[in-house]
Amino acid sequence: MKLTLAEPRGFCSGVNRAINILEDVVRNEKERAYVYHEIVHNAWVVRDFQRRGVVFVESLDDVPDGALLLFSAHGVSPQIRAEAAARKIRAIDATCPLVHRIHQQVRDYADAGYRVIFIGKRGHDEVVGTLGEAPDATTLVSSLDEIASLPDFPPTQRMTYLTQTTLSVSQAAKIVDALRERYPQLEDPNVEGICYATQQRQDVVRRLAPQHDLTIVVGSVNSSNSKRLADVSREVGVPAYLVDGVEDLPWEALKPDSAVLITAGASAPESVFQTCVQFLRDV
Repeated sequence: MKLTLAEPRGFCSGVNRAINILEDVVRNEKERAYVYHEIVHNAWVVRDFQRRGVVFVESLDDVPDGALLLFSAHGVSPQIRAEAAARKIRAIDATCPLVHRIHQQVRDYADAGYRVIFIGKRGHDEVVGTLGEAPDATTLVSSLDEIASLPDFPPTQRMTYLTQTTLSVSQAAKIVDALRERYPQLEDPNVEGICYATQQRQDVVRRLAPQHDLTIVVGSVNSSNSKRLADVSREVGVPAYLVDGVEDLPWEALKPDSAVLITAGASAPESVFQTCVQFLRDV
């Protein structure tokens, strides 16, 4: 079996930062730590912190007044921050800096009278937090099919778009092109929305996947950036499998002479990636 290890792969700087912040809290704080949503979207990372006493919650109702709470790498809305402050919850912000920049852009454009079309996955933690920055000035688009049903904003309405940081570059570009057709006044934003690390990892898969029989992406099923890596492989005609760990490896698709590209999403630990690689090498 020919096995190609993609590079770069795995943790991006925003994920590293969030995990390191939580590591410091676990190591140095005596009180129990709560995290609003998963610190990053990876089951291995979450289980490891749960084993060490960290509690992950989906609602502030599950956080006691005055407790220690981390905001995940995906960010939260101003409403969540305000509620936490009102209840004297000691909040530590582990939001990815790029997500912070997108939040600031939403606020700035809304203050300037723009309608912001936000391109992102409906219900994703990052998207929920971003839309909360200026709900009256933002409109969510999750697919090309939704564009036809968007409101008929007048030509005088100033408009721009922003994107979730972990989208497929090619799919986002198609949506932007369709938005420009629908709204000729649409302006390009002041900041690139899709994370550079996300783009790098997608570019590697796009370049290398055609030389292989299949692609394996190490990452959890709720990881947007991991799912996008699999999508990119499929876009270039190469089957892709998203695996959380060795138990999910697609043995039925692997043959002794298979050429396999293996990569990891930006929230997947290198240790899990290397374990999968070793199992494949031992076949």
